Amino acid sequence: MKELEERLRELIAAVGPMDEKAMAAARARQERLAKPPGSLGRLEELSIQLAGIAGKTFVQIRKPWLLVFAADNGVVAEGVASAPQSVTCMQTINLTKARTGASVLAKHFGCGITVCDVGVNADISDSDVLNRKIARGTRNIAEGPAMTREQALTAILTGAELAGETQADAIGVGEMGIGNTTTSAAVLACLLGAEPEAVTGRGGGLTQPAFLRKQQVVFRALMTNMPDRSDPVDVLSKVGGLDIAAMCGAFLGAAASRRPAVIDGYISVVAALCAVRLCPSVREYLVPSHASAEPGYLLAINALGLRPMLLLDMRLGEGSGCPLAFQIMDAACTIINDMATFDEAGIDDCYLDPIREAEHG
Repeated sequence: MKELEERLRELIAAVGPMDEKAMAAARARQERLAKPPGSLGRLEELSIQLAGIAGKTFVQIRKPWLLVFAADNGVVAEGVASAPQSVTCMQTINLTKARTGASVLAKHFGCGITVCDVGVNADISDSDVLNRKIARGTRNIAEGPAMTREQALTAILTGAELAGETQADAIGVGEMGIGNTTTSAAVLACLLGAEPEAVTGRGGGLTQPAFLRKQQVVFRALMTNMPDRSDPVDVLSKVGGLDIAAMCGAFLGAAASRRPAVIDGYISVVAALCAVRLCPSVREYLVPSHASAEPGYLLAINALGLRPMLLLDMRLGEGSGCPLAFQIMDAACTIINDMATFDEAGIDDCYLDPIREAEHG
């Protein structure tokens, strides 16, 4: 256990600050591109962020990669999910065959994908699924802790290791696990001190009685386990899941290796919040994709101080928003890399001086 705790501390210490010089250079180039100041909005902001992460002005997103962590959750015994637990195993395999929402988008856009089993409650013999199984699912959080602290730490470090060793320009973080909107709601409620009703949604779709039961289960889980909100590892071990813990680690690992990490939807944003609570510097490496329709998403993304790039009413999970976000990131890079400056375009930009003066006070 002490060794795992020390490895986590070393991982957190490895997350460095943004490269301010590279960001300043990117900002200066954006101001010289042949366009009205700020006219490309968040594409400009994103290009500056990516420069700060990479430590250079000209960045390319030529090899994006999606990491999907799969695990089962014992809380499904409470009737909080619309799908049977067996779906976790089947979709974990289907993700590697380009048969799911996230994987068909990844294939279409040429995005790599790794599907990692950290806790599926089944034996998966498919060689395309990376086996890093820590346990066959978690225990029922309504009755006791989801897992031991050692298991939570192992999951975090597993996710970090996979992110660190993945050869990619940008990393997306997704999941597969029936019941994980319930565990995410419990983790988020604890971290934010929010009421279960405020963070609990219908997930993949629930009847009204099942939805009310889900809210009650989240409340019971918090009351039964009393997780320490100041200790994200304790929160994850008591009311989280192996998938969320591994995703938290992936965000840490991406930041430690100076790659942007794309947030998918609800489960992903909760994992990102856990990572930032462990290491605030991780926030600068995060790129949110779409706004999830789950009610807790807005609370989590606001707690991170970030804004999603896409409003598509998506709530699939799996990392489905990441391939879309990669395209926007690539577009931001193309603008700063290839667009002409005023000098290159032969334009006298003095007509913009009043606008620039107004912007800079």
